[in-house]
Amino acid sequence: MQNTRAPLLNSTLRWFMLGMILANIASNMVFTLLAVYLAELGANAAQIGLVFSAASIVPLALQIFGGWLSDTIGRLRIIAIASVCASFGYLGFVLAPTWQWMMLALALEYISGSVVGPSFSAFIAEQSSQESRARVFSIAQSLYMIVGVVGPPLGGFLAQQYGFKVMLTAAFGLYTCASLLRVWMARASQFNTAGAIGAVTLASLRSNLTTLFGMIAAGGLLTWILITDGVQDIAFRLSSELEPLYLAQVGSLSLEQVGWIKAISSTAIMGAMLLAGWLADRWGERVTIFGGFILEFAGLTLFLQSHNFAEFAISMLIFGAGIGIMHPAYESLVSKVAPEKMRGLVFGLFSTSLGIISFPAPWAGGFLWERISPQSPFAITAGATLIAALLVWYKFKAPGADTAPALEG
Repeated sequence: MQNTRAPLLNSTLRWFMLGMILANIASNMVFTLLAVYLAELGANAAQIGLVFSAASIVPLALQIFGGWLSDTIGRLRIIAIASVCASFGYLGFVLAPTWQWMMLALALEYISGSVVGPSFSAFIAEQSSQESRARVFSIAQSLYMIVGVVGPPLGGFLAQQYGFKVMLTAAFGLYTCASLLRVWMARASQFNTAGAIGAVTLASLRSNLTTLFGMIAAGGLLTWILITDGVQDIAFRLSSELEPLYLAQVGSLSLEQVGWIKAISSTAIMGAMLLAGWLADRWGERVTIFGGFILEFAGLTLFLQSHNFAEFAISMLIFGAGIGIMHPAYESLVSKVAPEKMRGLVFGLFSTSLGIISFPAPWAGGFLWERISPQSPFAITAGATLIAALLVWYKFKAPGADTAPALEG
């Protein structure tokens, strides 16, 4: 008797991931070097931080609403709509004459992330069983990390050899292809599993938000997930947008080398994610998340001591491994504690609440760079990462947070 098992990623998920990969190769081409391009347009470090902080108003305004629409009218539909809007943002990158105009283009691009982020995690959860969910998240996110391996070196090569305008034009073309694929998926009958679930009314939104805020106010595991993720988000937004600038100006790396550093980090994330799902399903999310934070802290500490390409590469390998170990476990844990019909709203609320408190972080990071030292934002990020690790270890002890069914074989 033949023993056959269904693949962890079904046909719908494979098409879905293709759209994600195309769109985010374009995103990584642009965002890996965006701070450097803004500096080329005449912005200083504080102004670069201001650009990212100002554009962050869009996710703050849309993520809860986008997550709720994802629950209500369907994941694929809302992703397609947001992608079409974001395509105009990529066109704006090409046409923007000054760094001030880049804020508008960036705001349009953020429309996609505001909606796709909550929908991505909720869609993967719906396409997987609870027993294998962490492994499905790890495989999907590992495939997704192809974008970090391909996008930054490609963007760095095009920008170095042909200039930023050529690179931005290529990214616009690639993102447009992804948007067309997403529109096709939203309209095709074989993917029509995301039909309307409920009425698009303010009363429905208010009812769901009341339920969700009640769960958070109860002080349980969902509350501590939000707190630890908030600490991490604030810390990383202090330094993440400034990382390319640090590598170029402090580390004296070329644009191509900056792209390769990002690719090395993404390769480490991809490899670690393949292991992370198995670890989380086997030993529980708490241990896996804690280990990821510790690796991130070690990588950032080494980053601050680095002076050449090889040292930066090693630090990013360690840091990337930490991200890869942690994120599938986080996504799996949130999907398990969130009500099934409210997953998009939960992920959207998490992103929005974190965004509200981390909103000034890029500007603050640029201010610290200018007034104290380029190293200061990264040092604060490292310290906050260690604090988050301790919170995970001592507070993620609710029933189910550190237990998982044993895997067969």
